[in-house]
Amino acid sequence: MATQILQIVPIHPQTALSRETRIAQKVIDLATRERSEFVNITDRVNEVVRHSGVSTGLVHVQSLHTTAGVFVCEWQDALIKDAKAFLSQLVSRDGYWRHNDPQYSDCERKNADSHIRSLLTGQSLSLQIRDSRVLLGTWQNIVAAEFDGPRTRSFSIQIFGI
Repeated sequence: MATQILQIVPIHPQTALSRETRIAQKVIDLATRERSEFVNITDRVNEVVRHSGVSTGLVHVQSLHTTAGVFVCEWQDALIKDAKAFLSQLVSRDGYWRHNDPQYSDCERKNADSHIRSLLTGQSLSLQIRDSRVLLGTWQNIVAAEFDGPRTRSFSIQIFGI
């Protein structure tokens, strides 16, 4: 899995705040194994936050794909299976979708359901950083969602803070 080197981008050098404020960016890659798969990326995001040097601020996580999402959820096996089943029931792979119809679309992947599922989960989220860690509730985890795999997926992480 290739990842970009963490970049620290300074804020305007003539402001007093610039000596304390940091922006850090990194892209992490995930290789998925299934067409529909959820991956807990909480530890990876926290690792990027820790290496950024930011102790208080914000972290923004963004999927760089239209058929992959990111969201916050409890990481419990039964719940993860329920969430996948719910999305499959809500958005049928076998339903009629214009995106899959050659009369309306040139997409050969026939993956309209994947696009729509990612719309439902969302493709980005912003969270607080406190004490050099992502601030999450007791059961909260950051989950990357694959809806058109198996593929390699990239998620951009940007951190802003002091």
